[in-house]
Amino acid sequence: MRIALVACLVLAALVVVAPGSGAATSKADAALQRAMDAIVKRADGPPGISVVVQRDAQPVQFTAGYGDLATRQPFGMNDAMRLASVAKAFSGAAAVSAVADGKLTLDTTIGKVLPGQPAAWADVTVAQLLQHTSGIPDFSQTPEFLKAVKASLATAPPPEQLLTYVANDPLKFTPGSKYQYSNSDNILVGLMVAAVDGRPYEESLAARVFTPLGLTATSLPVGVELPSPFTHGYQLDPPHAAEDVSEVIAAGLSWASGGVVSTPQDANNFVRGYASGKLTDAATQAKQFSFRKGSSEPPGPGTNAAGLAIFRYKTRCGTVYGHTGNTPGYTQFIASTRDGTKSTVVSINSQLTPDRNAKGFAALRAIYQLAVCDALQ
Repeated sequence: MRIALVACLVLAALVVVAPGSGAATSKADAALQRAMDAIVKRADGPPGISVVVQRDAQPVQFTAGYGDLATRQPFGMNDAMRLASVAKAFSGAAAVSAVADGKLTLDTTIGKVLPGQPAAWADVTVAQLLQHTSGIPDFSQTPEFLKAVKASLATAPPPEQLLTYVANDPLKFTPGSKYQYSNSDNILVGLMVAAVDGRPYEESLAARVFTPLGLTATSLPVGVELPSPFTHGYQLDPPHAAEDVSEVIAAGLSWASGGVVSTPQDANNFVRGYASGKLTDAATQAKQFSFRKGSSEPPGPGTNAAGLAIFRYKTRCGTVYGHTGNTPGYTQFIASTRDGTKSTVVSINSQLTPDRNAKGFAALRAIYQLAVCDALQ
């Protein structure tokens, strides 16, 4: 099996623009479609791409290539896909919801809510976890974790066990002093939300995020299965044929940090509601939108800055807020204006990052920029 394992392990009316349909209605639409058609023709490009743009009452989906190489079907607006690290925005959404109703504060510490976690982590706050300034090492970067994953791709341990791979390691820096992206942060956020709610994190996500935003096709599974229909994710290894890795790695191996499964439609609805503060109060959102230097992984368009489980992307066409993610078979970008009226979701069905393929990712990042420009026109 040719799988390059990575550390980061996830109903309005719509118009679908098929590749080459001539349905693009503006220069921005046309430029976006041309770039999408070009990237799927690259030797290092993904099998398919979907871009959802919403600047009016209805979202529009542009596609190129295939969401399923076997059937040669394009991405579907309501086809399931793995959101990868976009799941961190979902755990952020659950956390700021819990802050709004008084079960947490942004200054609540790990030690107060999860006393069984390492003493070195006790004074780390919710805000520091959400902004990746905790200093807690990334469990998914450890050789021991990667070895365990290779030995059991399809079966995930309980979420608490993910943190045991770094439980005896010292903090990497004084909490709050530095930005460093860590998958451990959002595992802890998920555990804290579950603890204060007194129910499984998956139930908190449903009650605090999915239901309020009308997300009917979003879930946090444990295993490898995807709901049907789904966009197939592929591992590329030219000159070999693309390998379907859609249902190979258990979502529970990244859990609250990367396990969410959703659709282009739901991802668009989520980012519009999340960025506009529908899940929290104004005071909490103001603190959430306090940014420092830091990039999402992989980088989004323009100049990136890190807020609390949300990133700011300053582009040549304007500023949007959202998140990115990548995992074997999928790369994601979601973004919205702060008022939630203009948004975009860019999805491809292969893993494309700067360290894996600098030129290919540059082409994808250019599409992120075009999608933002199209949404903001």
